[in-house]
Amino acid sequence: MPSTIRQIPLESATKHHSHDFHQIVITLCGSSEFEIEGLGGRVNAFSGCIVPANHEHFYSGNGYNRQLILDLPEDAPALTGEHRELVALFDAPRFFALDNPLRHYLAFVESELAQGFDTSAMSFQQDRLAATLLGSLKARLGATESTSQRRLNLSQIDRFIRHHLADELRVADLAKLACLSEAHFSERFRIQTGLSPWQYVRRQRLHAARQLVLQSRLPLTDIAIQTGFANQSALSHAFRRSYGVSPRQLRQGAGIANTPLDSAVRSTAYSTAYSTPLAPSSTPTGAAAKAGALSSRSS
Repeated sequence: MPSTIRQIPLESATKHHSHDFHQIVITLCGSSEFEIEGLGGRVNAFSGCIVPANHEHFYSGNGYNRQLILDLPEDAPALTGEHRELVALFDAPRFFALDNPLRHYLAFVESELAQGFDTSAMSFQQDRLAATLLGSLKARLGATESTSQRRLNLSQIDRFIRHHLADELRVADLAKLACLSEAHFSERFRIQTGLSPWQYVRRQRLHAARQLVLQSRLPLTDIAIQTGFANQSALSHAFRRSYGVSPRQLRQGAGIANTPLDSAVRSTAYSTAYSTPLAPSSTPTGAAAKAGALSSRSS
């Protein structure tokens, strides 16, 4: 099947789906939010993201926006034959920015699409345009990966997360600590930790909540608020999904009553929440929140 190149705006309401073809989305004007299997970020003008086939992704547009979207079936001419090495671009989701030469090429693509060729000629031309763009992206992203050697300071990131657990953390907040763009930070973070920033923050929230459940008598509602969950129900759902039991069941098994403590004990319990790291048995993937949002308050 041939490649398809189209220009559309994205609605402001957050939507999500997956599809059996690869996709590249480039923002021409305005901005949009994307989260692809936990990898999230803002896509501003002349930047974009790669969405591999069968990857669930959330997306929304911010105000007036216009997107160039390439739909690429696995058997598209732009990904087969002499171009078969380009399929490596879709090994994993990622975000990218266009340099000046690619911006000029993008303007050429737009002018070609505006020519209004007949159906057969348009399919052929779109495959040629797509193959050139994919080749240029592969050359640039490959070079970026090989030079990304500096490791992130996870201790600094952990401290920031601990101090802002109750807040709505975003990828941009963490990327700022490393002086990186959201896209580069998210990609480097996943390479270094094996998790997306969203998954990592959620694991930290769960660990803190679990320690407070076990080591304090704080009401579960307070624990949920202190650790960034929307409410006790959201906390219970996350516990069952990751630990197989509810917070109340865990506390009852440890023999701790759910009654208030004085402020001094509360402070001690909260400060010890990170004394012994304990990861959940499984890490949730995906998110029903806007891309870039690391808060669990929408859970």
